[in-house]
Amino acid sequence: MKRLALILVALISALHFYIAWFEMFAWTTRGPKVFDTFPPELFEPTIQLAANQGIYNAFLAVGLAWSLFIKDQKWQFNIALCFLGFVAVAGVVASITVELGTGLPQLVPACVALALLIASRGRSGA
Repeated sequence: MKRLALILVALISALHFYIAWFEMFAWTTRGPKVFDTFPPELFEPTIQLAANQGIYNAFLAVGLAWSLFIKDQKWQFNIALCFLGFVAVAGVVASITVELGTGLPQLVPACVALALLIASRGRSGA
């Protein structure tokens, strides 16, 4: 179960590296296609705002990736739990403030990974 939780942590980290790239480097080119309900003229004036969001997603991605390299089981659990919690909160906020479909791809995997991580800790006693 722990291995599955850590695989999910890696996948969520990869997702947030993608989101960071998207917001920092592809906002004006891919943004209008992804967010097709937003007016196309919205993207150019919000490029700096998106890049700022991108750096926060990069922080989430790096934190999750970092947790995978921690050898101490207790600290690996704590750091993964912390960053998964951040991702889950970001998913809730995105679901409320942007649209449900924007937040769910963050929220659902983070909650599943959190549940698996917590369940695996209970079994291993770490």
